[in-house]
Amino acid sequence: MAGKIRLSSLAVTLLAVLCACAGPATPMAEASPETPLHTASGMPMMLYTHCGIEELRVDDTFFLAETPLNDGQGNPPPGWGNPYQAGTVTVAGSEAVFRDDNGHIVTFRARTGATGFLKICS
Repeated sequence: MAGKIRLSSLAVTLLAVLCACAGPATPMAEASPETPLHTASGMPMMLYTHCGIEELRVDDTFFLAETPLNDGQGNPPPGWGNPYQAGTVTVAGSEAVFRDDNGHIVTFRARTGATGFLKICS
């Protein structure tokens, strides 16, 4: 499972590099609390933060932050790593929670039927 997450993180990184900054795409789907997903606890995660904390992918599920975080200029807020923040993610149903050793906690909601990120950032 950890290898699959590392591979997913690598794929996201490569996609971001290849696509550079792109404007927001048309949403594929809205967040929904009814999405049936697996449960995983404390998986290591390198959260991509370069353009703020807005989206997350775990396996084939795309999540949207309940409260997106940025510095107002499209960067992560002070105290966050850039372009990544190391931590863990716990997925339960349609909710994913990212936590790190600095005390950051961000809750994400699954985007039902999503097949890609809403925004790709360089």
